[in-house]
Amino acid sequence: MRCLAFILIFLILLPFARFPIAHSNGSSLPNLNKVTSWAYQLQNADPEEIANSGFDLIVMDYSYDGSEDGEYSPQEIQLIKSGGVIPIAYLSIGEAEDYRFYWRDEWSENPPDWLGKENPEWEGNYPVKYWVDEWKDIIFSYLDRIISQGFAGVYLDRIDSFEYWSDPDNGEDIVLSEEDAAIKMINFVLEIAEYCRETRGLSNFYIIPQNGERILEYDKNGIYLETISGIGIEDLWYKGLDPNPAQVVEERIQYIDQVAIAGKIVLSIDYVDDGSGYKGENKERIDDYVSKAREQGYIPYVGQSDRALDELVIIPGVQPYKPSEDNEYSVLGVNMGWVYLVLGPVTVVIILLLIRIRRSVK
Repeated sequence: MRCLAFILIFLILLPFARFPIAHSNGSSLPNLNKVTSWAYQLQNADPEEIANSGFDLIVMDYSYDGSEDGEYSPQEIQLIKSGGVIPIAYLSIGEAEDYRFYWRDEWSENPPDWLGKENPEWEGNYPVKYWVDEWKDIIFSYLDRIISQGFAGVYLDRIDSFEYWSDPDNGEDIVLSEEDAAIKMINFVLEIAEYCRETRGLSNFYIIPQNGERILEYDKNGIYLETISGIGIEDLWYKGLDPNPAQVVEERIQYIDQVAIAGKIVLSIDYVDDGSGYKGENKERIDDYVSKAREQGYIPYVGQSDRALDELVIIPGVQPYKPSEDNEYSVLGVNMGWVYLVLGPVTVVIILLLIRIRRSVK
């Protein structure tokens, strides 16, 4: 009977426990399911500012300015961790960038076979045949740098490159079926996860793809969804300052919710802040986006409409968001704090009655 009492008390207290993730350097960080705020800064990120920002998670470049010379030191990444912020490194796996350490000057005139045509929307970015071993080796060497710096995970961009390589109008020397292109991308993400978690021994290393959620159509055995730690989503409710059509939003949500239902984090960013301050139409747009994201169970970050991602966007009372204790333990809209407050004393009474009945029977 005493054993039963201890078990029941343990179950009552369990929901209030916060379990940190231990990392190889001895530090511990909150589990992703405890994250309530995040930030996204790819240029000029200041580790000290991030550590003191109040955000729970930061997606940042591995380098101050994207170059090899600007790489952050392990001590700087540790400073971020010491502030209770989870550092996640941005990594484009579907496009090559001409300012990265791996770029060769001769590629501009004599590109390797796996390098595609320059992205007309992003100067200096080139789609890659991500299934080619030479590109994979570059990414694995990139991961070595990120891991040695002490990042807790990676934020994988250009997952949606599978759509580019299956577009018959891409102007490239090859066009894949969409299924083939998607499966090749899924396999690449799985290889990245295996390299980080098994080859490098970081079993808790976070793998968070950005966009490309429609790839889940081709995740036939569910291993992609099982492997990723969550997903990052851009431009869901707004494209810049303009609302997206409801049909577009719903079509995307049907895939994104698969990640959420699997108990994994959804990091949302819409670039809805026009820089005029938290007032007037700008405030209405920001509030609309944030409320929609939170209602959907996603974690919002308000980005500036120039999409530069060159500073932390702080909006007092909005971001970084800190839930009140009243809302901290909520399941399906039910405040679990009150549930357990009532359940605890009732359970104790039941235990005492059972003990008394047992003694009377003896």
